Amino acid sequence: MVANKFLFIVLAVLFQASNTQKVILFYGDSLTAGMGVSSDEAFPALVGKKLNASGKPVKIINAGLSGETSAGGLSRLDWVLRQPIDVFVLELGPNDGLRGLPLAQTKKNLQAIIDKVKTKYPKVKIVVAGMMVPPNMGPDYTAEFKTMYPEIAKKNNAALIPFLLQNVAGHEKLNQDDGIHPNTEGHKIVAQTVYNTIAPLL
Repeated sequence: MVANKFLFIVLAVLFQASNTQKVILFYGDSLTAGMGVSSDEAFPALVGKKLNASGKPVKIINAGLSGETSAGGLSRLDWVLRQPIDVFVLELGPNDGLRGLPLAQTKKNLQAIIDKVKTKYPKVKIVVAGMMVPPNMGPDYTAEFKTMYPEIAKKNNAALIPFLLQNVAGHEKLNQDDGIHPNTEGHKIVAQTVYNTIAPLL
């Protein structure tokens, strides 16, 4: 009888622990995937470590894919959403911008991604990671790209990271040789930026 009672308590504790652990899905391109660094050094993993260390138990899913566009992200989304999630971090669009793709279509794709996520998991919290494109894309395109993310976040009542690469972009010592992708030190700064937005949601 005592053994059965002990077993029940253990199972109850484990069940409660599994219920309190939040699942965060990072959905993006090479920045999220951590191109050029190990998976443990990429910012999604670092955010997970910070949250767990601060007493906010989470499971991190890194669904970043190098070279991904908003259209590609939309096409593979159903496969990624097979397990329940609590927070969805959307980091897509930079490759659209670097290719000069029409931003009206990029906006449509990003909205369709958010719509799909919300339809499957109505209680999910959305985080939109803002990005910028180089000025050589032209002033109008550059300006529209920058405002695209705040508009999408506001429309969907989502949390906004104004600029994912804040304090990293343009700093040679924090980026790899391509000048685009953060190195290990850069990812630490990105992780802190993302953590500052996600932690209050949990």
